[in-house]
Amino acid sequence: MAKTHGETSGSGPGTGPGSGSGDRDTTGGIDESVRAELTALRDSIDNIDAAVVHMLAERFKCTQRVGRLKADHDLPPADPAREARQIARLRELAVSAKLDPAFAEKLLNFVIAEVIRHHETIART
Repeated sequence: MAKTHGETSGSGPGTGPGSGSGDRDTTGGIDESVRAELTALRDSIDNIDAAVVHMLAERFKCTQRVGRLKADHDLPPADPAREARQIARLRELAVSAKLDPAFAEKLLNFVIAEVIRHHETIART
């Protein structure tokens, strides 16, 4: 089975997802044109990952302001109705982008949980 960006063939420290070790070619016999294409694709993936991190940072800057506004006006940290609308909206976007909507929902639920945690912290300060 072919490896994808971030996958590794070993186990133990430094070989898991996110360790970067999946980017090293250990076969030694890979065709140079394939190596060049892999490098170009991985460079694009790295750029996209950087953009995702920066977009999440901007999103959290906004949600921190929302949390402060909610705390200042004694509003609850969570807004289940909005969260449900956002999940439905994101699932539709995922379908149109040919992304698994269940994955998109899990990702948004993870982000929402972190936002709520931030809002609860802000409300206590």
